[in-house]
Amino acid sequence: MSYSFDIVGVTPVLDFFYYQQKLEQNPNRSKAYLGSYQCTLDSFIQSTEMILEKPDWNWDQVVETIVDFWLHQEETINQWKNTFDNSTQENLIVARVANVQWLRKEFKSLLENN
Repeated sequence: MSYSFDIVGVTPVLDFFYYQQKLEQNPNRSKAYLGSYQCTLDSFIQSTEMILEKPDWNWDQVVETIVDFWLHQEETINQWKNTFDNSTQENLIVARVANVQWLRKEFKSLLENN
């Protein structure tokens, strides 16, 4: 399987918590969101442990995907780090991890239903 990782935004802690709770109700979801109080590689890797209802993915590969992003996306990381550093203390920086195959299936089913 292949996975993707992207930093997607900065949001208040409670907003992230409520969204995460709703999203985790589906064990076969194609994506998971990681929230962190720091914009660091270690903090995002640690945040994978905080997902209560983890999808049945290869989480070692997910971590490898996060590391690969960190090694190759320095400019993007710095932009998000600056945005996060300039936000309020009540915020988290949020990233999305996706199972690429499952995400494709979701998109196909959306297109087929229209």
